[in-house]
Amino acid sequence: MPTDPFSENTAALRALGGQRVWSLMISLFGDLAQGAGDRIDGPVLSAIMARQHIKPEAVRVALHRLRKDGWVTSEKSGRIRQHSLTDKGRRESAIASPRIYARPGSETQDWQLILLPPSDADTSADMIARGFAAITTRTYIGPQSAQPPVDALALPGDDVPGWLRKEAAPDDLREDYVQLLRTLTDLKAKLDQMSDLSQIEVAVLRCLVVHNWRRLVLRHAPMPPSLLPEDWPGHACHRMVASLLDRFPRPDISRIAQQAAAA
Repeated sequence: MPTDPFSENTAALRALGGQRVWSLMISLFGDLAQGAGDRIDGPVLSAIMARQHIKPEAVRVALHRLRKDGWVTSEKSGRIRQHSLTDKGRRESAIASPRIYARPGSETQDWQLILLPPSDADTSADMIARGFAAITTRTYIGPQSAQPPVDALALPGDDVPGWLRKEAAPDDLREDYVQLLRTLTDLKAKLDQMSDLSQIEVAVLRCLVVHNWRRLVLRHAPMPPSLLPEDWPGHACHRMVASLLDRFPRPDISRIAQQAAAA
């Protein structure tokens, strides 16, 4: 595909994180067609993925995987194949959406310290699923709203010492957040110099922003801001993501279809 200003300006965002096509498509469906009855026509999906420089055979392989995994279903309507999330796909998307689309500043500041009883069992997976982050083998912290095991000692949090903020921050993701923030900041400056985007371009832009944000924010527990360092790059990254999604509202699928048909 020949290069154009939009493709050039989104190239760095496309390159982040070694994009997996099937995962990118989950982000697309979750952002564009999460509601019951929402469908994306084959030509529309092809147009959106092509603008992301993804080859048709890669799209077919990704759709096959998503159908096999129970995320997406496809059916014919006349000569057009339509794709939609399954009940499982909508349910999983709905679980993730509050984290992905949360408004900056809406997070709770209240936190708690959890001490687990002695045990030979590995409880880390269960505690992470409950929304807690490990400090030691038996000590966890998390938002006050998270539900600890019934046999745990839960202590409400108060002032947060600096060392605890450092322990709570998922430092293995710090550089990833810094890189995403740098990329989004540069992209925003470039978008300021561009004319209005087409509906297809808006769908592509939102997909890339949501996908790169999703792959980071869902990799760690939703820590209250009071538990994280003040310079934690995830805070600024969250504000930038929200700003871009507000600036480019979710497009209507029917308008994208009209543009795809006219192209």
